[in-house]
Amino acid sequence: MLRDAHPAILNTVRFAGSIHILGSGTKPEKPAHQAIHDLNGKGWRLVPVHPRDAGGAILGHPIRPSIEDGTVPEIVVLFLAPERAKAAVMELMVRHGPANMPLLWFQPGSEDEDVLEMLNEAGVLHIVDDCIVRFVQRHHLTGEQNLRPAPWCLQVASEDGSGCSVWTVESPSSSQPTPQSELEWCGDFVDLEQSNHAVPRYIRSLAQPNESLRELAARLA
Repeated sequence: MLRDAHPAILNTVRFAGSIHILGSGTKPEKPAHQAIHDLNGKGWRLVPVHPRDAGGAILGHPIRPSIEDGTVPEIVVLFLAPERAKAAVMELMVRHGPANMPLLWFQPGSEDEDVLEMLNEAGVLHIVDDCIVRFVQRHHLTGEQNLRPAPWCLQVASEDGSGCSVWTVESPSSSQPTPQSELEWCGDFVDLEQSNHAVPRYIRSLAQPNESLRELAARLA
């Protein structure tokens, strides 16, 4: 853990493209949901992660069931109970190794002492006893990449029980509930390009010569 306003923290947050927020679902009264509102429009690609509410969206940011395999997160914010935070950190350690870990931001109440000790021993950058929203506000930070919500993709099982899938491209600004049909995949175009999930891999295989991912997604929709 580094002290507040350490250049390593400020620069990591300022120059990050994406911020994954674990525990951010559709319930507006939850702090993790409110964090999306507080950080929205400040230049970062916000990635809410919530297994139960996956497929919904907060201000046009699609809620994923997990961090996509194949993506390399830069900042992971943990709005989780300590045991769930511990499991999430251990999964990241297995996937990326200590040398390639993202900045881990433990929101107050998510800390697990064993995990913090392990991270300290491994030299993994992490934050405790601070809120990322208050940190951003306190230091007047914005994302240098100046990213904005973009259209995103959703694939669900057909409601008619035919076994088919329904692929849509969704609005980059609206909030929406979790779909009633079984979620097969959701994500933005970064996920579509990088994810190792079977659905985006299959979608990428359908691209025609010189066709961009956005053009491909629109054609399939």
